[in-house]
Amino acid sequence: MMDAAQAQVWFVGAGPGDPELLTVKGRGLLERAGAVLYAGSLVDQAATRYTPPGCEIRDSKDMTLEEMTDWLITRARQHDTVVRLQTGDPGLYGALIEMTRPLDAAGVAWAVVPGVSSAMASMAAAGESMTLPEVTQTVILTRVEGRTPMPEGEDLAALAAHHTTLCLFLSITLLHKVEAGLRAAGWADDSPMLVVHKASWPGQEKVVRGTLADIRQRCREAGIVSQAMIVASPTLGASQWETLARSKLYDPGFTHRFRRASTPASPAPAAAGHDAPPAESAPAISAASSAASVPPTEHSGT
Repeated sequence: MMDAAQAQVWFVGAGPGDPELLTVKGRGLLERAGAVLYAGSLVDQAATRYTPPGCEIRDSKDMTLEEMTDWLITRARQHDTVVRLQTGDPGLYGALIEMTRPLDAAGVAWAVVPGVSSAMASMAAAGESMTLPEVTQTVILTRVEGRTPMPEGEDLAALAAHHTTLCLFLSITLLHKVEAGLRAAGWADDSPMLVVHKASWPGQEKVVRGTLADIRQRCREAGIVSQAMIVASPTLGASQWETLARSKLYDPGFTHRFRRASTPASPAPAAAGHDAPPAESAPAISAASSAASVPPTEHSGT
């Protein structure tokens, strides 16, 4: 990677699907691009609508890695700005380093523009939060083993043993392995599950709720066989819980450098997860529709 100011090839995160979720910076690069290589199997072509007249646009879904990098290197010698438009965020399951190494070898400057991940878009579509005070403060982004092996110690059963929020990419055709891994880690059959197909894609998004026991059948009934995010989390359904622990940052009894406590601190309620209604009471398919505890000097999000 070289100085972004000198970059010729930009790896731009197109976001989860909705072209309007492309970042302002990503859109600006598309508007001045001389050539764009986009992942047509995963990125809505509408995301290329911001390109100027005469821009060369190529769908990469039928290309090998070598063909893609050769294309980028060749166009970088013809144009000031070349964009590789990738689904979600380029650094997450995006073969980023595999593509940039040949660019480095060819002396082609490159830079990365992050994008909105389908994990975040899926939770947004369902109106859910990945983290909740005193429930979980940890999110694991992973996948189950398919043709690509998982490194030692990263099997789903080991990761799921933490009982935190799990966002599973590239795994919808392996739901039987997801079920087995969660059960091996001690997740109960009534544990709530969420599957979102094409999160944020206009007119194509599907939100499926269920439990560990029935989520595979519900996905089958919904016809979901690709491009889906699977979420297993103790936070799912929290909006319907009877009690919920408050975030300290916003508690009137909590002092931080921007505000002094105005009332005594609120007592912490019992663990909220035990008050959650059974997940099967939620509709199987719905239309598109955190307050995490934050250190007092660091109120930021990702």
